[in-house]
Formats: sequence, C-alpha cells, structure tokens
Amino acid sequence: MTRQVMNLGHIAAQNGRRLADHPAFIWGGLTLSWAQLDAQVSALAAGLRARGIGKGDRVLVHSKNCDAMFTSMFATFRLGAVWVPTNFRLLPDEVAYLSTSSGAKAFLCHGDFPDHAAAVAAASPAPEFTWRIGPGSFGSDEVGAVIARHLGERVADVAVEHDDPCWFFFTSGTTGRSKAAVLTHGQMGFVITNHLCDLVPGTTEADSSLVVAPLSHGAGVHQLMLAARGAASILLPTERFDIDEAWRLIARHRVTSLFTVPTILKMLVEHPAVEQHDHSCLRYVIYAGAPMYREDQKRALATLGPVLVQYFGLGEVTGNITVLPPSLHVAEDGPHARIGTCGYARTAMQVQIQDDEGREVETGVQGEICVIGPAVFAGYYDNPEANAKSFRNGWFRTGDLGHMDEQGFVYITGRASDMYISGGSNIYPREIEEKILTHPAIAEVAVLGLPDPVWGEIGVAVCVCRGGTRADEAEIAGFLSEKIARYKMPKRFFFWEALPKSGYGKVPKRLVRDELEARGQLDWLRGQGS
Repeated sequence: MTRQVMNLGHIAAQNGRRLADHPAFIWGGLTLSWAQLDAQVSALAAGLRARGIGKGDRVLVHSKNCDAMFTSMFATFRLGAVWVPTNFRLLPDEVAYLSTSSGAKAFLCHGDFPDHAAAVAAASPAPEFTWRIGPGSFGSDEVGAVIARHLGERVADVAVEHDDPCWFFFTSGTTGRSKAAVLTHGQMGFVITNHLCDLVPGTTEADSSLVVAPLSHGAGVHQLMLAARGAASILLPTERFDIDEAWRLIARHRVTSLFTVPTILKMLVEHPAVEQHDHSCLRYVIYAGAPMYREDQKRALATLGPVLVQYFGLGEVTGNITVLPPSLHVAEDGPHARIGTCGYARTAMQVQIQDDEGREVETGVQGEICVIGPAVFAGYYDNPEANAKSFRNGWFRTGDLGHMDEQGFVYITGRASDMYISGGSNIYPREIEEKILTHPAIAEVAVLGLPDPVWGEIGVAVCVCRGGTRADEAEIAGFLSEKIARYKMPKRFFFWEALPKSGYGKVPKRLVRDELEARGQLDWLRGQGS
C-alpha cells in the first residue's frame, strides 16, 4: 500500500491562498508576500521542469542566503525533486565532491562563486546545466530571469509518498568527507509538526523570524517549519554577520523567534547593541548544534529573559532528539537548576543511552546517546558502510556520549571522537572547558587531546580572554587545579584572540589542532619523553 503524503512545496501554495498579502520573506528592501513567493516558486519550478528536472532528480544549490535560495527549496520540492543545498563557505573542490556524490542533475550557483561553478562543471559526472543566482558571467541562464520568463505559469505539486526524498542534508563533515543524509517528505512533515510543538508552541502568521545562519542547514529547517504556520522569514541584508543590524531588525520587525548556535548567541548577547534596541518582542531564542556553556547560558538569561530554548539533534534526526524549554532554563544555580542537561526526549521520539554492545545502561551511567522515532532520516545516500555504522538494532547512533537521570533528562558529556585517553584514563574535554569558563577572564576555550609518547595523549587548552582582561598560563592552571582531578589537568594553556569556527558557527577540534600546528605551538611536544 502506498503512503502518499503532502508535498512540502504545498506549504507555499497554502499560504499563497490563505495569506496572500501577508509578508513571507523580507531581505533588505525586498518584501515578498506569500502570493508573490508562491508565484515565484511555480515559475522557478516551471523553468526547471522545462529543462527536464522531475521527480527524484537532484538540484544542487550553492548560494549565500537570498530570495532565490529560499524559493529554490519550495520549487524543488514542488517537482518531487531533491533539494541539495551546500554551505556557501565550502571550497570549490568540496562543492564539486558534493555534486558528484549526490548525482546532481542541475546546479544553481550564486554569482559570487565562479570558481565553484567551474569546479562543478569540471567534475565527472557534471550536472546537465548550471544557472547563476544574481550578477555574474557564468551559467547558461540566471535564476531571476528564469522566474521572470515563467511568471504566471502554475505548476501543481507532484504526488509524493512518505519515503520519497526531498532534501539531501549534508553533515558538517567534522571527520572525513561530508555525507548526504536523506530527508523525506513524510519524515519532514513530522519534523515540522514536532518543531512547532516542542520549540515554538503557539506560532502563527503573526510571528516572524530572523535568519542568522545558512539556510542550507538547520536554519533552513527552522524557516520551513515557520513557513508551515505562515510566519515571515527575515534575512540579514548581507552575508556578513552584523550584530548591530541584527538587533535593529529584531526591533523594527518585532521578531519573535531566532534560531542560532551557542557561539553566535554568545556574540549577540555580549554585544553592546543588545542594550540599544528593543528586543522585548522575542519569545523564543532557540540554540542548537552544541551544548551551551553554563556561564554563557546565565548571561543570556540575564540579558534576554526566559526565552531560551535548547534542542539537541543531529542533521540525521533533523534536530528532533531532546528539548529544554524556557521554563526549564534557570538563571540561578541551585536544586531546581538542571545544570548541563540538553533536555528531555522530543514528542514521539525515544532516547536511550547504550553501551558498546547496544544494551541500555543504568541511570547515570555514561554511554552513547541513541534514538528512534519518525524524525530519524532514511539513511545516507549511496553509503551502505556509513549506514551500517550508524544504525544498530534499529537505533540511530548519534556518536555523542552522555547519561540520563531518573526523570529522563539527557546530559551530553562530549563527542566520542573528542574524548582522549591519557595514562589509561578517559578524559572528556567538555567537563574541563566548563570549569575553565567559570574564570572571569575567559570568554571561550577549547580543550583537546594530542599524541604523547609517555601518556598516550595529553590535553591542551586554547583560551580566548574577554575584552579588556588578561590571563596567563600559570593563573588558569592554578585556578583549575582546585576544580578538577590532577590527571585531567591540561599540560599547556595557550591564549589566542579568537577560536577558529566552521561555517556552522561551531569550533571543530580539528580546526583548533590545525591552527596549533600552523602557529608552531606544537613544537614543544616534539621533545616530550626524550
């Protein structure tokens, strides 16, 4: 029996009828109503269909946040094709790899990236055609011109079933090559409902959201969820993360929700502009992608009030693992503060902590966080080896380590890949990072393990001081010595002006390691044990 479901492209059509004149998309001086956006979606879908794009075909999109990026998602869905967005900060050869690995048939590329277009065109096999987004000198056509030519043509939503793919969601590739997680129409219908239920309850067309992250990943899921309720999406006018402009837009448009990651939220809260613009309209400030350090959490709560929502979820589960709502974000430490938790299992999802054999562990015992439920993806595209590693007895293995308390609250202790072993003891960097961040001079820190001939691995900490403060190695080591066991103490402390961040706003340990090497700060290791 077939399980036909709503084509997600129908969201634009529904809103185009019911909320025709209501704003759907705001970007600088451009405002599109839902009727206008739906008309552009149909026009782009008609153009793609005229070039042979149909159900199951992959459409690769490499673009900065813009109207064409937003429209391309719904247009691709409407055709029953698969949207394959990339992070626009990737290098040309990385995008070329994503093109070939996804089997892309069409390529929509922002005009600022001619080198990426050339790399994709030179790949084998290459997409059948490339369309440029905006000004530039490459491509057989330009997306805006395609939309203008086909405006007025109506394209009906192609019938889709529950397991038909709609989106290849690339993992951030913190280790090895990025993998395409296959998201389906049925699965994403559940994800939208779950996000609305658990993250932004009560959202309607009266709400709006500011986009401060690439639409290619979590922000795109967030905007799709809000679109399902007719809420407007507002983009920053340029790809530069202008914090003052972000707060100005929040005040001007009475923005009610914001999706970001802890590092960006920290920047928003610590910038003086937060006190210069009215942000009382904010109801939900959602952060995900990594746990938020307790000291940063306290400051955000003190600045913004009880609006924080945390969720834990990988792209493979489309964010649907746990939630910590505003009511459980407590500003003061004490018996009612569940410090360090990422929340409880999301609606209709089940979370379990498992040992290396796949058995559920006892309450409070550390293991791997595993999950089942309707939000779990359909598997990695054309990657049976990765699928075999990621699923066990039907459970998706997140690769994150943690434990669960008696009431079902989950605590992440770190990535399995971040753990290092020193002198036979397992050491989890996050625990040490939390302690270092309680020092008043430290704004950011990354702890990682490095090879050592005597101990196997030893820890080093890279710290960033708050503006106007200073600290040195001896001071932080002395401060930390009273807070952690001696075997967990980092061997060295380095001080940088900033930590390297990925295109997703995270601080991958591999980037920190590469930067240590580039700065020559690993030379001292060469003499260890000699």
